Amino acid sequence: MLVGTLDTKGPEVSYLRDRLHDLDCTTTVVDVGILGEPLDIVPDISHAEVARRGGTTIEALRNAGTRGRAVAEMARSVRLVMSDLFDEGRVDAAIGLGGAEGAVMGAGALMALPIGVPKLVLSPIASGRHEFEPLVGTSDMTVVHTVVDILGLNPIATTVFDNAAAAVAGMAKHGSRLEPPQGESRYVAVTMLGNTTTAVMALRDRLAEDGYEAVVFHSNGVGGPAMEELASAGIFVGVIDYTTNEVVDPLVGGIHDGGDGRLSVVGELGLPQVVLPGCIDFSVFASGSVPSELADRPKYDHNPEYTLIRMSHEEMVRIGGIFAERLGPANGPVRILIPTKGLSIPNVPDGVFWDPAADAAFRESLTEALDGSIAVEEIDLHINDELCGVAAAEAFLDLLAQPRSERQEKE
Repeated sequence: MLVGTLDTKGPEVSYLRDRLHDLDCTTTVVDVGILGEPLDIVPDISHAEVARRGGTTIEALRNAGTRGRAVAEMARSVRLVMSDLFDEGRVDAAIGLGGAEGAVMGAGALMALPIGVPKLVLSPIASGRHEFEPLVGTSDMTVVHTVVDILGLNPIATTVFDNAAAAVAGMAKHGSRLEPPQGESRYVAVTMLGNTTTAVMALRDRLAEDGYEAVVFHSNGVGGPAMEELASAGIFVGVIDYTTNEVVDPLVGGIHDGGDGRLSVVGELGLPQVVLPGCIDFSVFASGSVPSELADRPKYDHNPEYTLIRMSHEEMVRIGGIFAERLGPANGPVRILIPTKGLSIPNVPDGVFWDPAADAAFRESLTEALDGSIAVEEIDLHINDELCGVAAAEAFLDLLAQPRSERQEKE
């Protein structure tokens, strides 16, 4: 599947299509151009057909009032087309090609494909300080910087296109699809950052002793939501949400933003979960971009790219309420473990984030808001202590050891 704005990128999509044919791949070309007609190529699915799938017309999109509104509508429509074609067994791999709007529309369509289906986006905006979220989302996207803008078949462009075609053809032929577990899953989703790696490694090893495999997600604003999506797909037997910082960053504009639904999905699914407040004591900013209103707070230079900012006492109280609001309605069993000796590497005695009163305020706020509906267990350890990781693993194994009827009593 090839997705592009053929009113401006027709010759380039045509070239890429022909290279794929040379590699014995069949193609379906989808036009998402809005303003004009295809250049030097006849699509297999026209822009009019794409618009109709979304319940609109090309004429309506051209008169949408703003370019952004038109692009958003076309992006929604082509995503529906991609889902339909995949369900019909007509998509083994997909490429999106475009500048800015075209790349975002193409990438959005490709994100409708499950993990393991090869997906590649070609764009000049896959570079520099551009945000990668619109090109990747939570998918296993391959993103290729075209180096030059997409206007003409010069030697630089064709070299990049040739290699992209070869990559997708190779992935389609030799790649691997993500298959659902055979029988009952033995996979446990776990969240981690560098601040919790030591503990999660011990957690992983403890689960392995009982025949379970930890599937670890980097809780960087994408990892948590990706974990929740895969939990919805039935991949996991349960979750150890060890590093829940993605709930925090939305409060102050940090970059590890897991969205409004973070911490809710697993409970809605009824899966067993053990939850810890790993790294909720800080928010993450790109170095040099800390907002002025946070400049006087304790900070920690995690690495040359990221600066961590301590959450205030008042924010820790608020975070406790958010945890309760999202975990309280869970349809499955939940255990909450709270280490009392620090929630991140710099949160230790004499460390820059050491503030036991603020951390205690989180615990008190959470406990009060839950009002006994879920037990909150304090453990006299640091979040990154190996023993804390082992304790989390054993708490999860204890949940699984409960009779199924007892585990499902809240469902």
